[in-house]
Amino acid sequence: MKRYGGIEAGGTKFVCGIGDQEGRLLHRARFPTTTPGETIEQALEFFQKHDPVEAIGIASFGPIDLDTASPGYGRITSTPKPGWSRTDLVGQMSADLGVPVAFDTDVNGAALGEHRWGAARGLHTFVYLTIGTGIGGGGMVAGNLIHGALHPEMGHMRIPHDRSADPFEGICPFHGDCLEGLAAGPAIEARWGARGETLGEDHPAWNLEARYLGLALANLALTLSPQRIILGGGVMHVRGMFPMVRAELQATLNGYVQHAAFLDEIEKTVVPPALGDQAGVLGAIALALSG
Repeated sequence: MKRYGGIEAGGTKFVCGIGDQEGRLLHRARFPTTTPGETIEQALEFFQKHDPVEAIGIASFGPIDLDTASPGYGRITSTPKPGWSRTDLVGQMSADLGVPVAFDTDVNGAALGEHRWGAARGLHTFVYLTIGTGIGGGGMVAGNLIHGALHPEMGHMRIPHDRSADPFEGICPFHGDCLEGLAAGPAIEARWGARGETLGEDHPAWNLEARYLGLALANLALTLSPQRIILGGGVMHVRGMFPMVRAELQATLNGYVQHAAFLDEIEKTVVPPALGDQAGVLGAIALALSG
């Protein structure tokens, strides 16, 4: 049986896994993202203690350089994560393990995993958005992962910010009140003075959160026309969040998109990842398979 490796390289944690072509996860390890040297060494040790793999996929936080003709290919670029700018993930893993390494964003990786084994099977155009420590988005258009000059940065889209209803300035170090600056987990904590998981289900934080996410999804619905929108990340674990976000999306679209997906089948259109919290590492394995 051929085995493939995957690394979900997140700003908070790394998850390494080994799986097969059917998406069965055979080995898995998770550890905090500390310094580049220490974290990459732990990833190397994980793969070195198991049987060799055919290839490895790295699904990384970013921004990252995906241009194979660029001298910076395989590196993290202008990340706010201290110490990680210009880190060469692909070069170090490839040199030490001697196998092909596929590379993409963490959200594009998760999207690919959902397309191969999860909630996006059979679809050609969809979006995967994760709302947690940060907000990131990826997906497919016409059967291809979304790439361009760089890669999608959906978390940094600008959305309406009613300062009379929400005077919070936002926390993004680059843009202040972009989507991530207003709606990521750390923004919730900074605005309300408490971590999101400690807030009650009836706290006003969640209506505001649903409002911002509904606005963001409307932008994505109108620009990419996805068949489905998959929402992952810790914030979406809040009870009742999916119905609120769906309702806000429909209210924002206001009947303009005359398609059942956004009118009558919204429960099937805005959905959680079928792969759950394994979407990231399985997506990285899917990258290895596709590379």
